Amino acid sequence: MQTFLRIHPDDNAAVALKPLRAGDVLTADGTKTTLIEDIPQGHKFSLCDIPAGGAVIKYGAPIGAAKEDIRKGSWIHTHNMKTGLGDVLTYTYQPRPAAKLTSDKSHVFQGFKRPDGRAGVRNEIWIIPTVGCVNNVASAIEKRAQAYLAGSIDSILAFSHPYGCSQMGEDQENTRRILADLINHPNAGGVLVLGLGCENSNIDILKEYIGEYDESRVKFLVCQESEDEIQDGLELVKELTKYAGAFTREPIPCSELIIGMKCGGSDGLSGITANPAVGAFSDLLIANGGTTILTEVPEMFGAETLLMNRCENEELFEQTVKLINDFKNYFTSHNQTIYENPSPGNKKGGISSLEDKSLGCTQKSGSAPVRGVLSYGEPVSVHGLNLLSAPGNDLVASTALAASGAHIVLFTTGRGTPFASPVPTVKISSNSALYEHKKGWIDFNCGTLVDGKPLKELGEELFQYVLDVASGKKVKAEEAGFHDMAIFKQGVTL
Repeated sequence: MQTFLRIHPDDNAAVALKPLRAGDVLTADGTKTTLIEDIPQGHKFSLCDIPAGGAVIKYGAPIGAAKEDIRKGSWIHTHNMKTGLGDVLTYTYQPRPAAKLTSDKSHVFQGFKRPDGRAGVRNEIWIIPTVGCVNNVASAIEKRAQAYLAGSIDSILAFSHPYGCSQMGEDQENTRRILADLINHPNAGGVLVLGLGCENSNIDILKEYIGEYDESRVKFLVCQESEDEIQDGLELVKELTKYAGAFTREPIPCSELIIGMKCGGSDGLSGITANPAVGAFSDLLIANGGTTILTEVPEMFGAETLLMNRCENEELFEQTVKLINDFKNYFTSHNQTIYENPSPGNKKGGISSLEDKSLGCTQKSGSAPVRGVLSYGEPVSVHGLNLLSAPGNDLVASTALAASGAHIVLFTTGRGTPFASPVPTVKISSNSALYEHKKGWIDFNCGTLVDGKPLKELGEELFQYVLDVASGKKVKAEEAGFHDMAIFKQGVTL
């Protein structure tokens, strides 16, 4: 079993793939290094002496600077290195040839073809409140409506949120966009939009954002106008189940699949195992004509030029520059430090700086060219790799992926989490210990890369697993009955 990894030939730091002890003698590219202190799994150690102020190199790029002289064989972490990042930057487009991805086989999944031509991977009934005031009503309808589950209906779900009123400006727009996106999502065979009646984002306003809709698929109920809103809601859900129940699974080309990519609770192995495996998956799906979406913009800081230079043209490059700098300006406009990242859990797992985190995070993008850049709440329209504006927060970012059209979210983690999103959320562990410890959370294990499984093989296994989920296989969060949504809040609440 491999005990450590030097990711790139230019690296002066290597990563422990298992706990290492002081006195261990390790050989990298013919050069021996004797460890002078214990190195926890996922953490870094120096392969040479690094002077104070010198760059710490991992993934072939700087992840920070030494705060003091670091001796060869030393543990490298937050105690002796710091970020090297600055604030808003000026970038130059330096395009690099992106991989030309092709597939020798046509893959399909068993999904639901909708009348508008789109495909869904679930046939669910969604109850979507326009405002937090009717969350409990939505939950009550959801609970009692389980009696209507039958045939091809996968589930009946209510998505609670605290917004829809007492919001101003961009916050109100965010709420309306996200709710409209979810109402139009093809995983929902039928939707009950549940309003109160006096809220800012009331049903009449929301209809302007929804656009054209099928009256058989989308029903509306204003609670203030109903004598018994729960009973009336149940009657509408019953109508929706009759409509949606007519859909059955059929073969659909995987070019119709849209997959969101997100990480959270990362550790030092995330950028070595789980994220590269998702990158390999992304390349396979794109080779088959499909679409992937990468988000959490703050976790692109420090690796953004790698994405910028993969943009298909200069217009996309400029959009990516704006994506990055707008988020930095958002932080500074609230008097917050741009690089207040990674989290305590990330640090415990071996991530020492935002560059360290970002260079690992962006491994999920694979090698495909960037073909689209999306604003928050904007539906995807271009096949291939897309970048989406959303924060790093797990629930907010995963909801944003679903709202932009993702049928499924792939969520890599080194520490584990039970949360879900509005669409099937596949939890992918970076290490085998987490997979074995949290069988009720984790769907797919990438820790096998440490044991020697080839990345290509693991990427193909993940690709097949995603096709299985798209064809109806439930993920652990679905089996547990979990479903969450969260909307990005930036400003004033009245």
